[in-house]
Amino acid sequence: MKSRRTLLATLAVALAAGTAQAACYADYKARQDDPFALHYGVARIEGRCTREQAAAELAPRLAADGWRLLDVMSVFGEDGLGERRENAGAFFLRY
Repeated sequence: MKSRRTLLATLAVALAAGTAQAACYADYKARQDDPFALHYGVARIEGRCTREQAAAELAPRLAADGWRLLDVMSVFGEDGLGERRENAGAFFLRY
């Protein structure tokens, strides 16, 4: 009986940790060729909060609108949104 309670408690903690993942965002640079344009943007990342994961998620989102991801500059939490909002302009949380 004790081992069953321990197992249930362990499962509950694991599930809670998985659902309590903090919000993740990335700022990036992208390019369009025809007509030529560059933009800086901020996007929400759903997977792990790493630059590699951000690039994997952003590249197809941007490509759907004719943009090519040039660089994921950084990944950050909600506390970094305010300082990037103005610079991202129309591309703030667009992708």
